Amino acid sequence: MSNNPVTRQSRTAPAPTAPATAPDSEPPRRPVRRRPGVLIAGLLLLGLPVGLGLVVRRDPAAPPFQGADDRWLSWMGGPHEGPYAWVAAVLNWFGGPAGVVVPLALLVLLLVRARWVSAGFLFGAYLFGNMVVVQGLKYLVDRPRPADPLVRVDHGSFPSGHAAGAALLVVLVGALLVPAARRRGWWIGGALFTLTMMWSRTWLHAHWISDTFAGAAAGAGAGLLAWWLCAPALGREAARVRDRRGAATGAPDPLPEPVPVSR
Repeated sequence: MSNNPVTRQSRTAPAPTAPATAPDSEPPRRPVRRRPGVLIAGLLLLGLPVGLGLVVRRDPAAPPFQGADDRWLSWMGGPHEGPYAWVAAVLNWFGGPAGVVVPLALLVLLLVRARWVSAGFLFGAYLFGNMVVVQGLKYLVDRPRPADPLVRVDHGSFPSGHAAGAALLVVLVGALLVPAARRRGWWIGGALFTLTMMWSRTWLHAHWISDTFAGAAAGAGAGLLAWWLCAPALGREAARVRDRRGAATGAPDPLPEPVPVSR
């Protein structure tokens, strides 16, 4: 056995510690993937008003389901007064030209917060749903409205632009402002809001009930399809927003643990 103190010290010396890694390197985020269920739902909902529109176009004055439309309209008789009239008037304003202040205010809010992708998504989806889908079907079908509507209406009863706008706005707000954990409640409330809008349009004799179903499906389908297309870009922007919020809190980065030194 060697009695050399240098040899004994070299055998008992601790192994050198690996240098600490820099804490500023974060693991890469997984890209947001498009959900096929959103695409399928959007296509199915958009296909419904298109298919109904082709059926109505063969005979706009008397489609195969005109009997059901007439029966529902008979249930929407008077008197048209009281709280129901107030609710219907508010919803008529909300879905009309004056109601554009709601999506416009949302657009301004997104621009102020520098959420450029979300603002572009809102603007493009709103134009696509209302100008392309709804107005395109109105000109394609050109169905006459019920007699003696109680509010001012434009041409073409199919589909309901008010119902489409309500469903589209529900999808857009849910996609942009509602956290994923709370969306189930939002969808339920949005469905009730859209159904109330559908009722108001028939109560005012502005649409047939089939027009409102087609409008709600068209609006929701257009919103879901636009959401599916823009999901990756919206996900990247949401991650950047979270990073900015974290940096704005001013929390200092944790200091690295001291490296042990052999003596």
